[in-house]
Amino acid sequence: MRARATFDYAVLRVVPRVERQEFVNAAVVVFCLEKRYLDARVYIDPQRMKALWPDLDIDLVRQHLDAIPRICSGDPTAGPVASLSQRERFHWLVAPRSTLIQPSPVHTGICDDTGGLIDRLATQFLY
Repeated sequence: MRARATFDYAVLRVVPRVERQEFVNAAVVVFCLEKRYLDARVYIDPQRMKALWPDLDIDLVRQHLDAIPRICSGDPTAGPVASLSQRERFHWLVAPRSTLIQPSPVHTGICDDTGGLIDRLATQFLY
């Protein structure tokens, strides 16, 4: 029997105009300390984003979002934050900011293993 573990996750949202409080879900980040697991899935829907914000710079959004999986994996090309511990990287990614990319509150779940976990959450929140 597999050991159960808790995990934390947050949905990252594109929020081009903070004052309007409109957003589009664009990524999900999952962290499980017991399984030493940190991963993210990114999904950009340019048509949906442009429908809400015609002047949005999709390339800028893509640039910011593409860094998230690299940070999760500890890729040195993602900058100094990628060299932090998994826990520190997760907390850095989900820290509230008043910028183009904003996190949802962090939620907690329980899993038997992390295989397929990120894909299930991405299907639930992004696609």
